[in-house]
Amino acid sequence: MKSEKSLRSRAMDILSRREVSRLELKRKLMPYAQSEEELEAVLNEFAERRWQSDERYAEAYVHSKRNRYGSLRIKQALSAKGVDEATVRELMPDKAGELATAVDLLHKKFKRPGLDLKEKQKQVRFLAYRGFSMDMIQTAMKNAWDENSEIFDWE
Repeated sequence: MKSEKSLRSRAMDILSRREVSRLELKRKLMPYAQSEEELEAVLNEFAERRWQSDERYAEAYVHSKRNRYGSLRIKQALSAKGVDEATVRELMPDKAGELATAVDLLHKKFKRPGLDLKEKQKQVRFLAYRGFSMDMIQTAMKNAWDENSEIFDWE
């Protein structure tokens, strides 16, 4: 007969594969916990020992997504994972970096600027779905195919 894994070893198994937020770890361990107190004790121990860190998780998440998504989408995803807003704000790419990402995505998806309203709307929807704000989308659309544009000096 196989012995039952402890909550600590289950948590260690989860964290050995990849970084997860505290909320995500709690959700994964909940079915195996005897009580809420036992679960909180394990979560607190892992956080104190820095085996689990929301900051580290958020940093890895932002790093992996910043070249494909805008700040709005990244913030929403991290918020859903239980990462506090102050941590998220600290890790967001700057405006120039986000604009460069938006322009790069436009160039990869569309080979030329929208010639009519329908094409322009399609490009706007694409960037909006990727989590860019309307200000960022408008600036990216304006500068994406302009050779003389200084997009990296944008404030």
